[in-house]
Amino acid sequence: MNNARSAVALVALGGVLLAGCSSSDDTSPDGTAADGSVATISEGMLTVCTNPPFEPFELEQDGEIVGLDMSLVGEVAADLDLELAPLATGFDGIESGAALNANQCDVVASGITITDERAANMDFSEAYFDADQGLLVTEGSDLSDVASLEGKKIAVQIATTGATWAEENGLEGVVFDDLGAQVQALQTGQVDAVVNDIAVLSPFITDGLEVAANFSTGEQYGFGVKKGNTALLTAIDDTLERLHSDGTYDELYTEWIGTAPAEG
Repeated sequence: MNNARSAVALVALGGVLLAGCSSSDDTSPDGTAADGSVATISEGMLTVCTNPPFEPFELEQDGEIVGLDMSLVGEVAADLDLELAPLATGFDGIESGAALNANQCDVVASGITITDERAANMDFSEAYFDADQGLLVTEGSDLSDVASLEGKKIAVQIATTGATWAEENGLEGVVFDDLGAQVQALQTGQVDAVVNDIAVLSPFITDGLEVAANFSTGEQYGFGVKKGNTALLTAIDDTLERLHSDGTYDELYTEWIGTAPAEG
């Protein structure tokens, strides 16, 4: 994996403490500052809440948070002439909109599936990634479909669509805070399998683990902003449109996912 493009301005994991909202009373309800620019919570920065490890979308590397999500929102920051400032945050606060409402960040970017429930608490960008659920098991396991998972302990990540999928299929989900903890539980025999977005499972196909199934769900990822922040939302969508039109999206996708995106 070539990470040359991850050299966009990033802050170290767990880095700078955020200042209070830099926008003043002159900021309009749609997130536009008095000078017409996009207002952000910290002057000169686009603060992004994310939840690593969720490779290849967000992961820590040499003290920085990098990945496909960070590369894409890094392009948004560059288009706005801002410094990208990733902030490691719990996924429950990200997907619920709580992190945005508490002014912890301007954007949430953490492989977030767009759902009606989440869209009630934040505004989503245009979808930027198609995602299905995948099943990670120990090599040689006979677990490969929903029927075989009945009565088994399935590691799921808190507040994710994978956890919802397991519940809807009547499976016993054991909840973990992040993907790394899920995989560790599988490796140590605490659970029988892991369910999470299939794109993030491939890095773990080593040391006796394998992806045994792809459960098609029609899910798509989007970036989230505070409800009503149309200024920032428009900027994100404009950048995504540019990335698709100039070929940068395909380059970044191939760099981080390992294959070119499917056409159509």
